[in-house]
Amino acid sequence: MIERYSSRRARLGSFLPERLAGARAYDRIAGYFSSSVIEVAGEALEQMAPGAVARVICNSSLNPLDVATARAAKQAMRREWCEGVPADVPPALRERLQRLFDFLVSGRLQVRVLPDACFGLIHGKAGVVTREDGSRFCFIGSANESQPGWQLNYELLWTDESAEGVDWVEEEFRALWASPEAVELADAVAEDAGRLAHRTVITKVAEWKADYNASPAAGAVELPVYRREDGLWAHQKWFIQRAFAAHRAGGARFVLADQVGLGKTVQLALAAKLMALWGDRPVLVLAPRPLLQQWQEELWRLLALPCARWNGRQWIDEQGVVYADKGIDELRRCPRRAGIVSTGLITQGTEAAALLASMQFECVVLDEAHRARRRNIGPTHRNERADPNNLLRFLQRVTPRTRSLLLASATPVQLDPIEAFDLLAVLGEGNDSVLGSSFSHWRTRPREGLDLVLGRKDPPADLSELWEWLRDPLPPGEEHRDVKLLRKALQISDGTAYAKPEDLQRLQPPDRARLQRLGARFFAEHNPYIRAIVRRTRAFLEDTLDPRTQEPYLQPVRVRLFGESTDEAVPLPDLLRDAYEAAEAFCAEVGKRPRISTGFLRTILLRRMGSTIEAGRLTAQKMLGGEAPSDSDEDDDAADEAPAVQPSALHPLTTAEAGELLRLLKLLETGRQDDPKERLVARLLLNGEGGSGPWLEQGCIIFSQYLDSAIWLAAQLSSRLPEEPVALYAGGSASGVYRAGVFTRLDRDLIKAQVRTGDLRLVAGTDAASEGLNLQRLGTLINLDLPWNPTRLEQRKGRIQRIGQVRSEVLIYNMRYRDSVEDRVHQLLSSRLQAIRDLFGQLPDTLEDAWVAVAQHDVVRAQQIIAAVPSVSPFEMKYDRIEPVDWESCAEVLDAAAQETALKRGW
Repeated sequence: MIERYSSRRARLGSFLPERLAGARAYDRIAGYFSSSVIEVAGEALEQMAPGAVARVICNSSLNPLDVATARAAKQAMRREWCEGVPADVPPALRERLQRLFDFLVSGRLQVRVLPDACFGLIHGKAGVVTREDGSRFCFIGSANESQPGWQLNYELLWTDESAEGVDWVEEEFRALWASPEAVELADAVAEDAGRLAHRTVITKVAEWKADYNASPAAGAVELPVYRREDGLWAHQKWFIQRAFAAHRAGGARFVLADQVGLGKTVQLALAAKLMALWGDRPVLVLAPRPLLQQWQEELWRLLALPCARWNGRQWIDEQGVVYADKGIDELRRCPRRAGIVSTGLITQGTEAAALLASMQFECVVLDEAHRARRRNIGPTHRNERADPNNLLRFLQRVTPRTRSLLLASATPVQLDPIEAFDLLAVLGEGNDSVLGSSFSHWRTRPREGLDLVLGRKDPPADLSELWEWLRDPLPPGEEHRDVKLLRKALQISDGTAYAKPEDLQRLQPPDRARLQRLGARFFAEHNPYIRAIVRRTRAFLEDTLDPRTQEPYLQPVRVRLFGESTDEAVPLPDLLRDAYEAAEAFCAEVGKRPRISTGFLRTILLRRMGSTIEAGRLTAQKMLGGEAPSDSDEDDDAADEAPAVQPSALHPLTTAEAGELLRLLKLLETGRQDDPKERLVARLLLNGEGGSGPWLEQGCIIFSQYLDSAIWLAAQLSSRLPEEPVALYAGGSASGVYRAGVFTRLDRDLIKAQVRTGDLRLVAGTDAASEGLNLQRLGTLINLDLPWNPTRLEQRKGRIQRIGQVRSEVLIYNMRYRDSVEDRVHQLLSSRLQAIRDLFGQLPDTLEDAWVAVAQHDVVRAQQIIAAVPSVSPFEMKYDRIEPVDWESCAEVLDAAAQETALKRGW
């Protein structure tokens, strides 16, 4: 029997409640998933028979890539949910969310979602109800599972009790429900619904500190990183909570040494934001100049942290407002609680460095902390006192004046483990819990301490000598039960950093035996380096299961690398070989001048020519026109420390110099339209490599260290692929999109958004844009050139091998010309390359000197630099235990406006 219903004739609001009372099952094909799926049916679902289950299949705007893995699907569903639910929950919605939470957690309501791309929009709405007596009926119509759908809109509905009709609808439901693309609703959605149902707003920062014990979750769980992105991962929350707790207890002192792509910036910045809210003093962030704007953008976009960056003359806030230029004294008057300053100002030893060092801070954050080092390093300096460079000396001065110091470096040891000691010695300024008092063995005998940690020396057998190493600093009781009992026996609280030498005599025999047992593992498992240096590797996070979810802490993302073998190196064309010779001849002519070093010129020319023929051509053209060459098209801290050759030093050119440069330019102009690298890029995009399929279909980012190369390649690819939009992602205002060879400027945020939605799948980028660029949607990466600073190579890789990547494997092709400088260095490194990567997680910056040495034909020096890189782990920085941190269920939240107001107060 078929019955027809129209909301014009009678409202449909009672349709479901009347028919679901006592029902044994309800299968529903609905529209988009939202909290409104139970807005009308909620009470009726409660009236269903005990043990009855309602199943709903919904649409979702999830991209098919979002459901490539279960983890990716859950992340995407959570994002979509958060976008549709206001953080400020009105009372009516609060009740509905509580009901939804109860239904989902009890299992009485099961929801699966289908990406739109599978069947398009689910406009066909239908349902099957199994009554208490086992009979069934179905309905088909336009009504969605929402309050407007059943009570407000004009809707048509037909019901059918025939077996044929019911079976037909049930078959449709099962086809959608059992589709391989259908995914279970993420637990995080139910969890967030329950949290929002009980949400309480803390309106004042002082109230958060006093009445809510300054809970970090309250200040974090509704930040954009949670509501618009993928949230925070277990290892990130663990570090933030640990650092904030240490700050409140007296001061946090850590080196965050996580591998590239594991979210160091967010961890440091959120910890610093919580510290700024808790205290009253300024926060200072020191970062390389190319990264200042990206630090500022990420802090504001992800963490709602208003901050200002210093451009060398004045402050610029997160809205782009430029403050008055009143000289260097203006540096003291940052308009925000958090100020971001270039490390270049410190490395130069400027007046700005002295001014900052005289201030007091709540927290100081230093990115790329390995740049703070002693000058006298290496085997000939093993027993000398440290001769600190300007950055290390600045840290020594400012650390006693800041409550917390957070240092970041994926490679805290570049050449010698003593570098780690120098960083810890800085952390310990004014804080004896790091390396102990000024009389501790760890401070006065650093080399011996490192030998004990590295296992080069056996632990002392004498109990008195062991006690001297262990007591100062005395590990906190939380580290091990034996330490806790020793502190208890000596009545030393965790707030006391060290024990006295004579305390050994106070220990009873059982405690002395405990001390002896602890000594066997102390240097390997409880030494000061492990406490202060936090390093999580991608391998550990990918291979270790989270005990709460029984899933890896991180979805494994493996790298399949191409271009590493000699056969895969790009053949060097005769024309380019001749150009290299012309460049050498030009540098030789310049070298005839007094007091002119040609090493800088040689490396610049070779780097640019090795990138693309066009980049080399433009460089030669500029030099002929009187323009000085630069090592980079975009800002780099190196420019702060070592000024490039000045134009006046080379011009006017001599007749011989101009002749060689003109010969070079003509060679490069001849070959500019037939660049072998561009041909290889096109082949990879259209055909792939090693059976991988076309890389364009997986999405591709192509990196170069030079803007000239990135612009030229993007234009070439756009002409070759006129139907494919090609994005240019670079620093400043250079970014945009090519369509059929026509360039249109486009904001970088819009480019990133279009990459996320799949509207852009081909991007050419520069190194200045590589840090902070998250392109998890793309699955392949091509390095058009190999940067001579190895850290940049890792930063490029980190754009796609990072948290949130939906694929289990990404593809990377490293391009270099055979017999070029890059190729010769690669051959020197090849036997140790993987071992160094495994050890550090990335290549030490010091290897850049090997490239320069080879460019200057000093292979012996290059071999010495490579050999100096440590071949064994400097110490085991073990963080193989991540304490569960549950922020997602936190219902008490610190008001966003209150946070912003507090953080907009200036220095």
